[in-house]
Amino acid sequence: MKKPLKHDTWVKPYMTKYKGLLTLILVLGLATFICGGALMFTSGYLISKSATRPENILLIYVPVVLTRAFGIARPVFRYVERLTSHNWVLKVTSDLRKRLYQTLARDASFFQQHFKTGDILGILADDLGHLQNLYLRTIFPTLVSWLLYVVIVIAIGYFSWFFALGIALLLFVIVVLMPLVSVAVQGARTQRQKQLQHDLYTDMTDDVLGLSDWVISGRQTDFEKRPQPTLKAARQNTLAIRRFEWWRDFLIQFIFGLVVLVIIVWTNQQFTANQSMANWIGAFVLCLFPLVDAFAPVSQGVQEWPLYRTSVERLNALKPVQRDLPQQQTLAAPVANIDFNAVDFRYTAEQALLLKQFSLHIHAGEKIAILGPSGAGKTTLLNLLLGELTPQAGQVSINQVPITALQKQRAQLIGMLDQKPFLFNTSVMNNIRLGKLNASDSAIMTALEAVELGPLMQRLPEGANTVVEEAGARFSGGEQQRLALARVLLQDAPITLLDEPTVGLDPITEKALLKTIFNVLQTKTVIWITHHLQGIEHADQIIFLEHGQIAMQGSPRELYRTNARFRKLYQMDQGLV
Repeated sequence: MKKPLKHDTWVKPYMTKYKGLLTLILVLGLATFICGGALMFTSGYLISKSATRPENILLIYVPVVLTRAFGIARPVFRYVERLTSHNWVLKVTSDLRKRLYQTLARDASFFQQHFKTGDILGILADDLGHLQNLYLRTIFPTLVSWLLYVVIVIAIGYFSWFFALGIALLLFVIVVLMPLVSVAVQGARTQRQKQLQHDLYTDMTDDVLGLSDWVISGRQTDFEKRPQPTLKAARQNTLAIRRFEWWRDFLIQFIFGLVVLVIIVWTNQQFTANQSMANWIGAFVLCLFPLVDAFAPVSQGVQEWPLYRTSVERLNALKPVQRDLPQQQTLAAPVANIDFNAVDFRYTAEQALLLKQFSLHIHAGEKIAILGPSGAGKTTLLNLLLGELTPQAGQVSINQVPITALQKQRAQLIGMLDQKPFLFNTSVMNNIRLGKLNASDSAIMTALEAVELGPLMQRLPEGANTVVEEAGARFSGGEQQRLALARVLLQDAPITLLDEPTVGLDPITEKALLKTIFNVLQTKTVIWITHHLQGIEHADQIIFLEHGQIAMQGSPRELYRTNARFRKLYQMDQGLV
């Protein structure tokens, strides 16, 4: 446990930041169990005292009142402790999410290169959820049980330190030894269970998505009879975990039973001199029973540490490379040209150069289409122009100013429409307003009209105030792209990057969308990444990228007339050959 937390920056800092609230949580947790024990203590005394038929009701009035007081105080302290602990966790989680967003946003391209989308989602959902459970299920219960352990030993030590030492040894097995044994024995099993569940989700996804293929091929019987080793291994692992937990919990209860027997023996030795003292025997014995609820869950909480450890280590590994940007500048004049000057780029030192001495000069207002096979570096060019990536050699500039020196002005210079623009679960108005936060409603409606969504807005139940639903589910693929185009149009940047915005659309929708895109962006500089030649007539110049360099360059008409390879590609794309 110490090793992952030694250099931790995601758990320990918040223990210090909210130490006042944490102290209150521990005090309330301790008070809850003390009240529970005191309730049973006074109840035990009251029962014993009542059985001796006191001559006056006043002789048992105090324990009656205390029983009521502790009976009320216990649930009150428990409720307030739960509220406080969840408030603490929500504060910490809020800070963690904010920090995680800032970490991801600081160098988005780094994470795109080093983490899969599933890993990022795992960090956002799984890891932060595990940190919440780390506090609620492991840290808080363990600290409260240790504090209670100290209080019990000191309280018994008031009567007999020798007896207190014996109780301390028995409870030590429950609060320290059993949790250590649990994490040692169950740690690997718990981690394996997590991996097996991940594999089962993968298998289930494959089964669901591939079920139609099994049916079409007529192999339903083979599908049902095929071996499922992952499921079998998960069952065996779960059985091993449950078997150990049963024996461990049984042993905890057995040891706690020994503690009760020892208390009975000790109290019979200490409090049997007369009838009045004998009333304390039941009080001491009964007060122990509520305390098992404080000690028993510790082993289970500590056992889950391996799950939390993975999350802690993964979050602490989020240390993106910090780029040293040059002094930021502001373009005083309109964008006149964009230049890639002898650019070399590779993602890692072990890889070959993806771009080799790549040079390209683009005039303001030009429409450039960039084609090439997968992995040729087309999207990399856009990221270099955005400043998300830095070339190992050469320079990318706008008006001869390096793009790395224009990062603070980037939103005013460059807009982007990619393959799957994200639409948030809010109104159309709010989604479009992301392009320009201070835009008026009339400006947004003008942008929607420009991308030919005016009639659609009129048909919607609440017009442009209609909620688009999660990820834009209310609209078709073409409509989603037009909404994103309206956002880009509202942004009004002089340069627009198009990263295969028509992928997945049918030919008719694709043709109509491309016509709209180039119509509304006719005054802008457009750099368009595309995988085929649909709508290529909209481009002023075509660049065919291959092996990190320009293999073909020219206008569509010129290349079709003079370049046999381009002519063949065009004919194949149009289905003419």
